[in-house]
Formats: sequence, structure tokens, C-alpha cells
Amino acid sequence: MSDDKRDILEVLKFELSFLEQGGYGRSVRTPWKATSVFQDSTSCLNFNDPARPHACSECLLTDFVPAEAREEAIPCHFIPLNNLGETVDSMERHSHQPELEEALKAWLRQAIARLESRRLPEKQHK
Repeated sequence: MSDDKRDILEVLKFELSFLEQGGYGRSVRTPWKATSVFQDSTSCLNFNDPARPHACSECLLTDFVPAEAREEAIPCHFIPLNNLGETVDSMERHSHQPELEEALKAWLRQAIARLESRRLPEKQHK
């Protein structure tokens, strides 16, 4: 479990909105540099900080990473995005950016729906 105090549902909704608005297109400031899913959005605790002061284990996205991948350099890139087990890492190597983004959008929508359905009973009991 991460130490991240942000609301996971809000972070995932923001990430989906960011993605739908073309968030991972080339940067105007660094058009020669490819963007990195999760790392180049405010979902990342180390966003815009090359010193990377926060360990990835502190991030709430770590909760979606399989245990065997939590020690990877970029653990969030090993979140299974679909039934085939494709991840950001595997899709960056074997797919085109639009395919990766569509898989990520689908995963985000499913994760958001699961979280919302879990929270609904909690709200009804209050």
C-alpha cells in the first residue's frame, strides 16, 4: 500500500482526462524527446523534478503494480492494461503510441468504474 495521500479516484480521472486531451503528445519545450506515460503527467509524484526525490513505492499507482514488478525502475509501466497482460512497458516496445493510449484509456475507465462501484455502498451507509 502506498503512502500517497491523494485520492486515487481523482488521480485516475485526471489521468484519463489528460490522456483524452492529448497529454502524451510531444512537448512544445522538448519536441525531440518522447514523453513517458504516467511520468510526464501530474499523476507522478516526481513530475517535472529530475532529482526524483520520491520513491515509486510512495505512489498510489504502485497499488496496481504486480508484486513481482514493484522493484522495476518505473513500476507503473508494469501495470497490466488488459487481459493479454500488456503493460506500458511492453506496448512501448511493440505497439504504436495510439494503441498504447487506447489500452491505457480502457484500463483507466475500468479502474475508475471499479473504484466508483466500491465507493457507492460506502456512501449509501453514511
